[in-house]
Amino acid sequence: MTEQEPVQGTVRILPHESKVLLDNPLGDKHLRDVSVYLPPGYEETGKHYPAVYCLTGFTGRGKMLLNDSAFTPNLAERMDRLIASGIIKPMIAVMPDCFTYYGGSQYINSTATGNYEDYLTSEIVPFVDGNFRTIRDKNARAVMGKSSGGYGSLIMGMRHADIFGLVCSTSGDAYFEHCYPMDFAKAFRVIKGDPKGFMKEFWSREKQGKDDHSALNTIGMSACYSPSGTDFDLPFDPETGEIRQEVWARWLEHDPVRLAEKYAENLRSLHLLFIDAGTRDEFALDIGARILSKKLREIEVPHIHEEFDDGHFNISYRYDRSLQMISEHLKWSEPPA
Repeated sequence: MTEQEPVQGTVRILPHESKVLLDNPLGDKHLRDVSVYLPPGYEETGKHYPAVYCLTGFTGRGKMLLNDSAFTPNLAERMDRLIASGIIKPMIAVMPDCFTYYGGSQYINSTATGNYEDYLTSEIVPFVDGNFRTIRDKNARAVMGKSSGGYGSLIMGMRHADIFGLVCSTSGDAYFEHCYPMDFAKAFRVIKGDPKGFMKEFWSREKQGKDDHSALNTIGMSACYSPSGTDFDLPFDPETGEIRQEVWARWLEHDPVRLAEKYAENLRSLHLLFIDAGTRDEFALDIGARILSKKLREIEVPHIHEEFDDGHFNISYRYDRSLQMISEHLKWSEPPA
């Protein structure tokens, strides 16, 4: 083999039939693909490997991380490069699909979308462990993501520290007062009092309108944070746009800044808690990260907080930093032969 022939990992895409998502309220599919990157040498060595679960942002799903681009490496190419250069240890990368009709699940359970938190923790993790040579130790199992994927990673660390021992959140949703209300007025005008009608019309066309994302994001978050049976409550009056404080209060109950103290013991048990965000984040998630970091310091949760000079979009290069941090903080004992 020459220097021009880099060693590459392989990608496996396995179908998984979910019992958790069967008969979910939106009628979203319960048979979903799980994309898995296996490091170079996986087939030959017989070794067990640590695993990192990579959660996509709102409107994303696992396969997105494998998209081909002339200028930006996809996750498999990124893993190949980082492993070949010795920056990270060889590891398995798992790319689950938690997409919904409303654009995403925030990786939490909701009566309006389905139990995606259970899907990830009680189905996908055991499915991956059962099909691949993973190291079944929380300190060899990480979770990372950007935006809503960062939020989901924080939730996993808070509520499932017995499963995930390492957590990285890039521009994850935090301090909701800054990141969500900026969309409410735009969403109100686009939804026009009929969120279900908007969704039907949204899915009927390919081209999005100027403020469609604000509407979709608000509907998607409402379905996650303020469900009402299989429906949901918007955070503003659909006729006037006035903020509904009682609904907004329900959203705030899901804010990592508010949740941190409740789950402080779990967070302290993590082997890594890494939080970063760009200083020009369009949703002010750099400010949210600062506030979350302050809260974590107050409750004595060890963590690493970094900022970088960029916004919210086109920052997949920050995955390099998360993967590096994960690799440096992995700690496990090899399983017996």
